[in-house]
Amino acid sequence: MPKNRLEAFSDGIFAFAATLLILNLAVSGHPLGEQLLGIWPSYAAYAVSFITIGIIWTNHHTVMHQLAHVDRFFLMVNVIFLMFIAFIPFPTRLLALNLQSEGAEAAAVTYGIVLTCTAVLFNVLWRYAVHHRRLLRDDAEQKVVDGIGRSYVFGPLLYLAATLVALVSPIASACVYVAIGLFYVLESSIFGRRA
Repeated sequence: MPKNRLEAFSDGIFAFAATLLILNLAVSGHPLGEQLLGIWPSYAAYAVSFITIGIIWTNHHTVMHQLAHVDRFFLMVNVIFLMFIAFIPFPTRLLALNLQSEGAEAAAVTYGIVLTCTAVLFNVLWRYAVHHRRLLRDDAEQKVVDGIGRSYVFGPLLYLAATLVALVSPIASACVYVAIGLFYVLESSIFGRRA
């Protein structure tokens, strides 16, 4: 099965999820200046989630570039993966609205669970595709394939760790989510240059 329709559908879901994030930014009441300053958690949550979605989109593009074709199982796992991508704006809003309230722990844990599940599904996609080179292009270099696999393996562990940190300190957990985003921006940039 050709992969171009999967790529187009996936790109649409990524764009949809990234666009929905902006709806989390809203002000009500006066004075406006205080309101704009008071919603700083919404700005931070927007930035972290937008960058996270962008990183996942970049990595998805990297995966698709290595594939010659896709099969039905890959398509179905990708659909479930995209379901989590489209869901990211919801826990982002929870985190933005509750970071400074008693609901901070539940919001940070929910955010972490969604990103952990997303990272796990992403790894399932990649591992399935590369198992016995099942979906890879004939000219996909094994060194590149192995490097991609190594870089993706840490995602679920990092997001799970950040989720567990939320049980102790939601603010610290939010900082870990920021650090994970920065790590993957740097890692992707370095890996991209080497590839």
